[in-house]
Amino acid sequence: MRLHHAISPKTRPFAVLGHPISHSLSPLMHNANFRALCMDAVYLAFDVEPKHLIATLQTMWRLGFGGVNITVPLKETAFAGIKRLDISARRMGAVNTVSFDSRGMIGYNTDGDGFVLALHEEFGIHLSGRSLFILGSGGAGRAVAIAAASQKATRIVLSDIDPKRSERLARELCCMFRRCSVATAPPEENAWRRASLAADITVQATPVGMKPGDKSLLPSDAFRPGQIAFDLVYMYPKTAFLNAASHAGARTANGLGMLLHQGAKAFEIWTGRSAAVNVMRRSLEKAVYGGGKKAR
Repeated sequence: MRLHHAISPKTRPFAVLGHPISHSLSPLMHNANFRALCMDAVYLAFDVEPKHLIATLQTMWRLGFGGVNITVPLKETAFAGIKRLDISARRMGAVNTVSFDSRGMIGYNTDGDGFVLALHEEFGIHLSGRSLFILGSGGAGRAVAIAAASQKATRIVLSDIDPKRSERLARELCCMFRRCSVATAPPEENAWRRASLAADITVQATPVGMKPGDKSLLPSDAFRPGQIAFDLVYMYPKTAFLNAASHAGARTANGLGMLLHQGAKAFEIWTGRSAAVNVMRRSLEKAVYGGGKKAR
């Protein structure tokens, strides 16, 4: 990460916390945003184990941090440990954005907004009337599911390697959104294949794919032409999941757009200002695709 201004005692720090964190592109886009807006601020990344998260956030508050993002696997830990929660975090059951005031921490969740905006930007569609299969029911998968249901998706099928997690989320969705049909699929390849083929949109919301050698959890015959396949992993132009979907004729997108829009929303929460979204976008696309522009 290169900074184009001198760090001084007046520089306002921001950060992202995760475990691991070396994959994160958040510092890249936020520092580009700070430069574009001529802000004396810097955005850093810290590897924090779940057991140390709340103590770390308390220290950051005391040190005067302007705001913090939370990524895997800390979102649910943050939700459990932060007392003051915005309605967005309470609804999602996870925190991905933390702001500070004179009383301490406030937890938010911008993942759902990020997903909805990215999907519309990438494919020009809305979620109303759509069916989804969401593989992974952790913090990010939960945010996607709740965002889809709130946008009037007609059917959502959930699955997770831990069936209890997807079943718990399904129960909550049924209580929150009576008009959305919600079901679960067992963690078996054939069940995943059937659920994916039946869906308009298949979302890969697990950490699988973050490592270059990771294999797709779904084979190519789990997809069909015209279907949308969305992988929340954003570090690579195409994951094995997206390659499998493309091979079957599905339309694909990685999680870069979701990262962008959830980050811009977090910046607005911290500062009350609009982010330089196009500057943030160019910095991300240059890092992932090269040349500064996504190949479409």
